[in-house]
Amino acid sequence: MSIRERLSGNEAVAVAMRQINPDVFAMFPITPSTEIPQYFAQYVADGRVDTEFICVESEHSALSACIGAEAAGCRAVTATSSAGLSYMNEVLYVAGSLRLPVVLAVANRALTGPININHDYSDSMAERDSGFIQLYAENNQEVYDNYLMAHRIAEHPSVRLPLMVCLDGFITSHAIENIELEEDDTVKAFAGQYHPENYLLKKKNPLAVGPYGISAYYMEARVAQAEAMKNARRVITDVAEDFERTFGRKYGLIEEYRMEDAEIAIVLMGSSAGTAKAAVDGLRAEGVKAGVIKVRVFRPFPGPELEKALKNCRAAAVLDKSEGFSACGGPLFAETAGALFNTSCGLKMIDIVYGLGGRDFTVSAAKSVFERLRQIVKTGETGPVYSHMGERTNAL
Repeated sequence: MSIRERLSGNEAVAVAMRQINPDVFAMFPITPSTEIPQYFAQYVADGRVDTEFICVESEHSALSACIGAEAAGCRAVTATSSAGLSYMNEVLYVAGSLRLPVVLAVANRALTGPININHDYSDSMAERDSGFIQLYAENNQEVYDNYLMAHRIAEHPSVRLPLMVCLDGFITSHAIENIELEEDDTVKAFAGQYHPENYLLKKKNPLAVGPYGISAYYMEARVAQAEAMKNARRVITDVAEDFERTFGRKYGLIEEYRMEDAEIAIVLMGSSAGTAKAAVDGLRAEGVKAGVIKVRVFRPFPGPELEKALKNCRAAAVLDKSEGFSACGGPLFAETAGALFNTSCGLKMIDIVYGLGGRDFTVSAAKSVFERLRQIVKTGETGPVYSHMGERTNAL
């Protein structure tokens, strides 16, 4: 039976970690993820977990320790944000290429410069090609649920890839919301135990981890890693279906909101989805056929699901909470446009970069995006395909 509680997103992650009881937690603090190891350290002190809790000297070392633990057959976790994730850059790729299912909680925060501690996705988007599966949450409940599913996805024999559970810094990480927690025993049964088939410290048939990959073998290893990411699509869906059977909450690679007859739509990620949904409700009351698509899983990218969801739309705006500096759009737009290329989906599509460094995204701002889409449908002209929204001007 679910337990009603009020928790921040950071505490929800720590509770999920406690219930799963990992073998190793290697930590180094950075705002706004610091509360996660702080809460977990209390569980260690109180004897509520058996986890080896390691305080290291940097984020690079935190993930390195997790890689060593996973290579030795342990279930390992850590948490970070922003520059901490960037400092892990080298070993993110190591974890992915060695097929070690570390689960990393990321409280998303803008990257320097200038220095900013508020939310956008510049940190995790910078690591989108590192080989990590990436899950994004709209609210604290989804953060908790994503974490409960994370280890089963990452550790599946056909996947064996590291995974990021992403939550919006301060917006989700620190805000307290009503949440449904599950019983400890039920969570442990759902997550299961980690029994890797092959690992570094086996008594029988020991193996090397991280050997030099000469030209004759490197590409094959990368292709196998790419195939594992493809396999993750099915595994994420299968685990979500079992999650629904067990706990009653339903998840997919994307979430469609009032898309059944939508002619115009916004595609976005994370907590902004709630704001966009409120705007849609208001527009629907006025007879406007608007909808929202929330991308929950960025890696592997849900291209077929987006194509199906958008097939009847006439215009869509992709909202990027990260500046890709490509001069033609952000990363979510690039992925979405790439997924729809050479398909029968003939809608007009634009990209709007918004919310950088914690800049507010309001219901009225969402409605202004829908108004622009209505004008595109009316005139057939997209105007600038790539633009920014919410920046200050010199106008009084």
